[in-house]
Amino acid sequence: MKKLLLITVAFLSISAFGQTKYEKGMTKAFDLWQNGQSWEAANLFERIAQAEADDWLPPFYVAQINIFNSFNEKDEEILTAQLKKAQDFLNDAKAISKDNPEILVAQAQLYTAWVAFDGQRFGMTYAPQIAQLYNDAYKLEPENPRVAFGKVDWDLGTAQFFGQDTAPFCKDMEAAVALYDAYEPKGQFHPRGGDDYAKQRLAQVCKKE
Repeated sequence: MKKLLLITVAFLSISAFGQTKYEKGMTKAFDLWQNGQSWEAANLFERIAQAEADDWLPPFYVAQINIFNSFNEKDEEILTAQLKKAQDFLNDAKAISKDNPEILVAQAQLYTAWVAFDGQRFGMTYAPQIAQLYNDAYKLEPENPRVAFGKVDWDLGTAQFFGQDTAPFCKDMEAAVALYDAYEPKGQFHPRGGDDYAKQRLAQVCKKE
């Protein structure tokens, strides 16, 4: 999960000409994120969220940045603050967009950050919830690569943890990775990335002889 930061949206190069204030703000936030200024991007997404109360995307990205940055955080106080903020903004996104598979995946990732931090303390609490979130997201949108890959990656990781054979999961992981090439985002600023991490994970855990 250390490379989960790679599971981000693909950043668009969009001309500023003719853009609305919202589009300019979102484009700038993605540019900041792409250039390694994730906290500056999160702050901008937060300001956009305050101005665009009916749009789930800005709070979603505030949450996502805080979640991704939590996977390498070793200080529990900092981790707690980041994941609390992420949860607050995910709650805002959920209130705007019900039964949204992207939000369900982000919630699963948030719980996974807790498990990655301390599996003994948080594994039993969050592992069943993570599995359920991926199952729910998959029922809603099985062709979404972030949903399909997240689900099989979690299932495979669980099998690894219990010393089970992971080979049966590789076919599903290959199919999930293939979805990235065909998936069409639902809008200009909707999530669209994650393929780099998915391909790396596939190569790592499903090595072909």
